Amino acid sequence: MGRGGDPLADPKPLVRRVYAYVAYRIGDGPDAEDVTSETFERALRYKHSYDRSKGEPAAWVIGIARRCLASNPPPSQSLDQVPDAPGATDLEEESVRRVDLHAGLATLAQRDRELLALRYGGDLTAAQIGRLLDMGTNAVEVALYRARERLTAALAGVDDGESAKPGAEAVRN
Repeated sequence: MGRGGDPLADPKPLVRRVYAYVAYRIGDGPDAEDVTSETFERALRYKHSYDRSKGEPAAWVIGIARRCLASNPPPSQSLDQVPDAPGATDLEEESVRRVDLHAGLATLAQRDRELLALRYGGDLTAAQIGRLLDMGTNAVEVALYRARERLTAALAGVDDGESAKPGAEAVRN
């Protein structure tokens, strides 16, 4: 076993976080379930390589999920659905919100979608995201702030188009 014990000792919260991250990236449903299953299959196979000094189990498993998505994206990979928000009471209002969020996310660059999925789908901190993406914590916080701003603008129908321009992010950072 790697340094730090069994990263899968308490799998239930990890499964929820990985599924939420994957669903944020590709939508709810069977494809997200398949990627989540593949992630935990790999995690079980390689749990001996887990090193607690390099991060929490959640970040380690979400890193595996990222590699699963990158190496074998599901054929129906899209942003067709966004995970359900807990406690939604008005179905019509919630449906409109989800459609709007989908449309807003679709306008963002891949990097912005990934950052938002890691933060809000995977519930990772800026420091954990930084370790996964080889970025400083402050750089992650700034990039997340900008991604949220672009998403807010897109949701308001005021997409300035910057996220769609190749290289625009490099100029802003």
